[in-house]
Amino acid sequence: MKTIQILLLFISFTVSAQTAQTKVGTIDIDFVLSQMPEITNVQNAVEAYGKTLDADLSTKVEGYQKLVEEYTKNDVTYTINQRKTMQDSIINSETDINKYRQNATQLITIKRDEELAPLYKKIGESLEKVAKSQGYTQVMERNSNLVYIDNNFDLTIAVLKDMGIEVKEKE
Repeated sequence: MKTIQILLLFISFTVSAQTAQTKVGTIDIDFVLSQMPEITNVQNAVEAYGKTLDADLSTKVEGYQKLVEEYTKNDVTYTINQRKTMQDSIINSETDINKYRQNATQLITIKRDEELAPLYKKIGESLEKVAKSQGYTQVMERNSNLVYIDNNFDLTIAVLKDMGIEVKEKE
């Protein structure tokens, strides 16, 4: 009796699994981003931020160069303590410049991610709307990891149209 119940349960799971169809689509988020008019503002904001960081770096490098110049010019007149103090200042300035360069790359990445966040949100909302309306149960990002993609299931153009962005389709 228990075996029959387990068999019936297994059959009902199998039937329900077969009736629940999945529809998988793809989207090229990088292409969608490149077509959004707001991407220009993002690029400009990141470039402006990068220029600010570059200006700060230039100021640090100029300070470093002045220290080296002063040290080289006055080395013979310095006492041992003054020489040690100047060498330490130069080393600290050099270390500061190297740290700043490393941090600047990370800061630019953070700024770009900050600026892109509203665009990703907009894409996500539109994708959800399009996927639900067309009956998709899953959507994967189109990238080099996908082995086969049927373009009939690509939602990129539909999402762009939903966001009001006209794209000239290739012939």
